[in-house]
Amino acid sequence: MAASLKSTSEGGATLVLTISNPEQHNALGPDIYAAGVEAIIAAETNPDVRSVVITGEGSTFSAGGNLHRLKAAREGQLELQRQSLESLNSWIEAIRSSPKPVIAAVEGAAAGAGFSLVLACDFVVAADDAFFVMAHSKIGLSPDGGGSWQLARALPRPLVSDAVMRGARLSAATLHRHGLINELTPAGQALGAALALAGDLNARPSNALSDIKELIGEAQMQPLSAHLERERELFMRNLLHANAGEGIAAFLEKRSPRFR
Repeated sequence: MAASLKSTSEGGATLVLTISNPEQHNALGPDIYAAGVEAIIAAETNPDVRSVVITGEGSTFSAGGNLHRLKAAREGQLELQRQSLESLNSWIEAIRSSPKPVIAAVEGAAAGAGFSLVLACDFVVAADDAFFVMAHSKIGLSPDGGGSWQLARALPRPLVSDAVMRGARLSAATLHRHGLINELTPAGQALGAALALAGDLNARPSNALSDIKELIGEAQMQPLSAHLERERELFMRNLLHANAGEGIAAFLEKRSPRFR
């Protein structure tokens, strides 16, 4: 069965992207990367889609890159591998820059680029027996997909060094303890919990969530004075949006809001 990225709709408001390459433990490749970029862009421009969930088919999220493809790259297909990495980077950047919240639902292993993909998401729901590993150094490589960038900003340096330089396996419990996983579930229930989280997000005003995601992304990249100014601009813009009128009225009237 050829590797693919399956796209389905949950309730019309959540786009579910499923990495499907079960014979190779959902290994990633350029076709999946390209499909991922296309799907995220399509979600961004579709007003009916309010959130995205990324998961893996079966009991594994993703084993990361395909070693057979890497072997072929060393034997004369370097340009194809360079293009593949560019496609991976484009998918990571599309997730980070998308105005829609993106949730990873993780069962089993999230390895290599699969781990980087998880780290790019806004929320992570993982089975309590899931594990995460960047074993690049064990085969003479360095990380890809922004994994080292994400980990270095989120974890203590000794733990990052252990994970990236030694390729140590990180448990879901460890990442949850350090704030990289939002919710732990029993095995087999990560997707259901992720969809429930998506439902909660879908009920919130998409304009506000989009601007909040932008602020979170910019927070570590600019000084406080610039961030305060950007917060002011976005606050005033959202205050004038119809959703703010509905939200304020609903709160004062002690009823549930009906956001657009």
